[in-house]
Amino acid sequence: MRKKVVTLGEIMLRLSTPGNTRFVQSDSFDVVYGGGEANVAVSCANYGHDAYFVTKLPKHEIGQSAVNALRKYGVNTDFIVRGGDRVGIYFLETGASMRPSKVVYDRANSSIAEADIADFDFDAIMKGADWFHWSGITPAISDKAAELTRLACEAAKRNGVTVSVDLNFRKKLWTKEKAQSIMKPLMEYVDVCIGNEEDAELCLGFKPDSNVEAGHTDAEGYKGIFQQMMKEFNFKYVISTLRESFSASHNGWKAMIYDGKEFYMSTRYDVEPIVDRVGGGDSFAGGVIHGLMTKATQGEALEFAVAASALKHTINGDFNLVSIEEVEALAGGDASGRVQR
Repeated sequence: MRKKVVTLGEIMLRLSTPGNTRFVQSDSFDVVYGGGEANVAVSCANYGHDAYFVTKLPKHEIGQSAVNALRKYGVNTDFIVRGGDRVGIYFLETGASMRPSKVVYDRANSSIAEADIADFDFDAIMKGADWFHWSGITPAISDKAAELTRLACEAAKRNGVTVSVDLNFRKKLWTKEKAQSIMKPLMEYVDVCIGNEEDAELCLGFKPDSNVEAGHTDAEGYKGIFQQMMKEFNFKYVISTLRESFSASHNGWKAMIYDGKEFYMSTRYDVEPIVDRVGGGDSFAGGVIHGLMTKATQGEALEFAVAASALKHTINGDFNLVSIEEVEALAGGDASGRVQR
């Protein structure tokens, strides 16, 4: 059941300190590429779909390296426009135990941040597509990128494409006031809304009645919020990940989905030790997209997404490099980690 999935956003050069070393200790960086919607496209390609990533990248060799990183994992790059001056960069220091990970952005004036609407023919891009996914990171990059996001959503709707959003609030990119002024109007195009409790509060103004920082992820605190969000924005599905952050190396991980009729809470995974949690939410979104397109029930779709994301926490880099079979095995109860011979 191959589907055409389109994602729009920024792919960045990621420079990570080796192992768990600090920025001030490091004499070198490990190089990979990643970014919210690019990560989702890689997941969907791994699950056998025709995944298209839409962005703008410079014509120089670093831009080509980013394109090559996507092609390596089967993502279609036909709609990537070449031009502009720079690839966005982010620096990552991976935390451990009680020391959190840190991200430093160097992404101002990147090619996609300065892209013009004339760079993209979104009706051509959306033709024949089954699904379009974007995140709150893209309109936060720049006002131009916010306008591109709106035009892409409009084209998706004209072409009968299901639209999902991962709210993904980034406080280093914009304020909650600016976020809500841009994100709320965009919700009219969205069918599937994904986000954690912080994202829902900062992007849309909804606050669950639970203390997640204290590890309280009781589903009851979310049900009222899900119902309010669905009533206000007419979503088909509202989905939230529920992360219990015991330390940088140890998380509890589960999720909840609501289709307007029934709430479903997933299996909970105890993820320890975490190898790399960057891209964990994107791997969940990729799993949700595959699950809702191919599974019979919302519960099966959610279990696939949570298992996929749990596995991502064990993989270095932004991309979730797992197969359907590996995710299904974990979702089916095989979390032993035994060598497969």
